[in-house]
Amino acid sequence: QVQLVESGGGLVQAGGSLRLSCAASGRTFSSYAMGWFRQAPGKEREFVAAINWNGNIKKYADSVKGRFTISRDNAKNTLYLQMDSLKPEDTAVYYCAAARAITIDLDRYTYWGQGTQVTVSS
Repeated sequence: QVQLVESGGGLVQAGGSLRLSCAASGRTFSSYAMGWFRQAPGKEREFVAAINWNGNIKKYADSVKGRFTISRDNAKNTLYLQMDSLKPEDTAVYYCAAARAITIDLDRYTYWGQGTQVTVSS
């Protein structure tokens, strides 16, 4: 089992940056693909970015490509999401999740964190 705890959210002006972290418990973090998802008020949860177990394969939603960077440090059991050039439409609760293989399909993710709020003001 993997327990996930996100941090790093907050309020930022448009054009600014934030780095989210997701700390994982357990010794099996490196065996999981990891993903970031977000959910804005009144909207469904959507895929943001995903990374395979060793960081060699990354996937991004078109809406964040070129602005967000997903990475991981298996020695620290931590997943990151560097978010640059933030826009008001990036405002959402951001969740990290673990899956057996890299995928953009949220239904294939087994473990989820509690989420961290990101608010981008215009």
